[in-house]
Amino acid sequence: MAEAERIIGTPETPDADRDGQDRAEHDRADAQDTAAGTPRGKRRVAVLFAVAAVAYALDLISKMIVVAKLEHHAPIEIIGDWLRFEAIRNAGAAFGFGEAFTVIFTVIAATVIVVIVRLARKLYSLPWAIALGLLLGGALGNLTDRIFRSPGVFRGAVVDFIAPKHFAVFNLADSAIVCGGILIVLLSFRGLDPDGTVHKD
Repeated sequence: MAEAERIIGTPETPDADRDGQDRAEHDRADAQDTAAGTPRGKRRVAVLFAVAAVAYALDLISKMIVVAKLEHHAPIEIIGDWLRFEAIRNAGAAFGFGEAFTVIFTVIAATVIVVIVRLARKLYSLPWAIALGLLLGGALGNLTDRIFRSPGVFRGAVVDFIAPKHFAVFNLADSAIVCGGILIVLLSFRGLDPDGTVHKD
């Protein structure tokens, strides 16, 4: 009887079995990384900050070039009148919304940065590391403008220059924020959490 119970086993639901497999794989990966001397969480945090650094650097460099070469000059057409580079100063949020609330958007950006840095301590998912890195780099890029550009500290206008036809003018930081946000939505739909576990609703 005992042998038959061992062979047959205890029935489990497919979802429970899948969750158990996901946790087992997660634990095995942690054990392998720890044995190799490089905890997986630290590697994911490194990816997060590397992505953020690249996004921030590209945004900063592009804005420096735009201010030096394009501001107070005629727009440059890239694809006819469908896409052009045109330097503008935006005191509002991404894509020019809410210009009367510059200080509020500055506080929100700073809060987002703090939340991402705190969340990084529990990060074990590579896709989440990339998504949060894009958000962090974009938020830092626009926050730098808010702090250091005129008309004053925490009230500075963001430099925007990518101008598609029939659309708001934006910059690389805005693009990074939007891409990071879209990736987070997709990861959430798939049930992937920042700690690497997968849940099914």
